[in-house]
Amino acid sequence: MDDLSWLGPPIDARPLFPEERGELLGLLRELDADEWRAEAVPGWTVRDLTAHVLGVDYGRISRDRDGHREGPAPRPGETFEEFIHRINQEWVDAAARISPRALTESLDMTGAAIAALWEGGDPDGRSLDVSWAGADPAPLWLDCARDLTEYWTHRQQIRHATGRGTDGNPRLLGPVLDTFMRALPHTLRHTAAGIGEQVRVIVEGPAGSAWTATRTSTGWSLASREGAPAATVRMDAETAWRLCTRGLEPREALARGHVEGDRRLGTAVFEILSIIR
Repeated sequence: MDDLSWLGPPIDARPLFPEERGELLGLLRELDADEWRAEAVPGWTVRDLTAHVLGVDYGRISRDRDGHREGPAPRPGETFEEFIHRINQEWVDAAARISPRALTESLDMTGAAIAALWEGGDPDGRSLDVSWAGADPAPLWLDCARDLTEYWTHRQQIRHATGRGTDGNPRLLGPVLDTFMRALPHTLRHTAAGIGEQVRVIVEGPAGSAWTATRTSTGWSLASREGAPAATVRMDAETAWRLCTRGLEPREALARGHVEGDRRLGTAVFEILSIIR
């Protein structure tokens, strides 16, 4: 198989799906009628976003568990991003007749199936591409971890829309941040640097960690290498996850963060994007 060591050490997110789904279900059961109608992301209410999560579940279960290949396909000239946004909207529109209670009950059922699906997977196998990390095909462990980040991010969007702050539980936020940072090599792919030059990113706080990207002869890599970074970027966990999901624009995150050393290299980190946009 192709060498994917540049993505860094594998993340095993499989045991975390039941916990993440439990947190989502607990949150949804707390919401009142007005909260279900609050705008969660531009154009979507909390109910719409919850319906989207259910659609994500059914898409994964049907495709990866059941081998189901029917459904919408890209239109002529439609980019992958346009295709994804279109079918997501079509699903949300069709699900408008589903009540909040029915959505919550359905997510309880599909969440168990998603957890079982990932638990039975081979982390070293190959899966769908993770475009924002530049991995095509991606190792299954990265696709799995990416899935966890989507569920976690949508839960935070619901929390924020209903006046609740970010859930900073390091047990979930730590792996989410670790996954988001696997976009660093792809983010820096057009950033010139000498072979062996490094950029270090430090996310501070209980859920934080550090990641070092090294310029190699074939591109940037998160594989462990000795060296002193030419640039070090520091930010808190709230800034990091919101930047990676574009809850903050790069210039806003840069103003909240700190760059030491080569400012050109450090500033390039703030273009990181760990979702399909």
